[in-house]
Amino acid sequence: MNTGALKYLILICSVAALGGFLFGFDTAVISGVVGFVKSEYAMSAASEGWFVSVALLGCIIGVAGAGKLSDSYGRKKVLLLSALLFTVSAIGCCLVKPEVELLWFRFIGGLGIGVASMVSPLYITEFAPAKMRGRLVAVYQLAITVGILCAYFSNAWLLGLSEQSARFASEGFLNWIVTAHVWRAMLGIGVLPAVIFMLSLLAIPESPRWLMMKGQKVAARKWVYKVNTAEQAHLEMAAMQDGVHQSTGDKTGLKELMKPIYRTALIIGLVLPALSQLSGINAVIYYGPRILDAAGFTLGGAFGGQVSIGIINMLFTFVAIFTVDKWGRKPLLYVGAGIACLALIIIGFLFYGGVTEGPWILLFILIYIACFAFSFGPVCWIIIGEIFPTHIRGRAMGLATLSLWVANFFVGWLTPILLDHAGPAGTFWIFAVLCSPTIWLTFKLIPETKGHSLEDIEAYWLNKSKVNK
Repeated sequence: MNTGALKYLILICSVAALGGFLFGFDTAVISGVVGFVKSEYAMSAASEGWFVSVALLGCIIGVAGAGKLSDSYGRKKVLLLSALLFTVSAIGCCLVKPEVELLWFRFIGGLGIGVASMVSPLYITEFAPAKMRGRLVAVYQLAITVGILCAYFSNAWLLGLSEQSARFASEGFLNWIVTAHVWRAMLGIGVLPAVIFMLSLLAIPESPRWLMMKGQKVAARKWVYKVNTAEQAHLEMAAMQDGVHQSTGDKTGLKELMKPIYRTALIIGLVLPALSQLSGINAVIYYGPRILDAAGFTLGGAFGGQVSIGIINMLFTFVAIFTVDKWGRKPLLYVGAGIACLALIIIGFLFYGGVTEGPWILLFILIYIACFAFSFGPVCWIIIGEIFPTHIRGRAMGLATLSLWVANFFVGWLTPILLDHAGPAGTFWIFAVLCSPTIWLTFKLIPETKGHSLEDIEAYWLNKSKVNK
């Protein structure tokens, strides 16, 4: 691949990955907001969990419709819809006063994030050459971690700004939004990346595999040849054409997904994303300041701890980017899930033993975050984008991402209740138990897809089903 083609490919995938940035930003910004909102609206633990998880409910509904929409109208148009929804949400959350209206705008933002969380990695998967696909899809996870880190920095910066209230007049909109209700500014600033995402999407093409699926061979050929050498493009077009022929007459609905040939892929696609969330990652992301407060940190120290979590999350995602196409998907899952389980158990014992002085709890939280960042985080998106054939990929990824958001919803809703009733120790032990089945799933069911084209992977399932007959 020449330098120009590589740069263009990276540009396309980076724009699509901005959907991941919004995903990460929305996921993390709530950690700085929830304490203020809980105090202002006098929320119970259950109401606090609902405030966090109502956006996740929107994600679930957004994902449920994203597969069909992206198969019918194209990946690009649906990504534009997600950017619009997030823009509306950020503005609404910043300005509305009644609690019910705030919850509705959180829900709207969730719709947009749910759509982007499915379609962005799908788009990248369908554009990326086989030898680079792991790295390029991992860029989506990197964008999530950058979004998380930016949300932490933004929260900390706005909190510091609000504490210097002498800079602002005692009355007026600026005082209301930055000083008196700083959490509104934390939510409202999300409009900036949302608008950037929307405008950037206008400059990128539609997925060539979707174009081929819709019979637009000339348009598909144009973009395949633009990001590949002539030889690679010829092979890619032939593989895509074979994929279209194989799926001729096939349906793209749930009935097709339930065929025995795709049963193992469907199990992987539903279980792996759920386990990635049930490991507790977003308990730390959503409620980090509260957890660190229980570990003895001050408010400022807890926000600083969240920033360090964001930095580690981003840095260790690079481990996956540089190794996933060299070492493979399965080794990263084995190592990451194994050490993550151990770290969760140790965190539980530290809380149980009352070790709230010194850096130990934060240290093992960072170890857990690092393991998630190079394993669950990127590898989950890579695998669910690879294991399904083109004609059902949109629907299948919709179900896989739906599984992720349902698990995420329950984690977001139940974590404050668990912290109140089981305590931090019990909460982290529960996450350790829920994380452990990943090792068995990786060993027993997940195939190694490193270096294989999407059509090769489809042929793998076909051959396996014939052998099992």
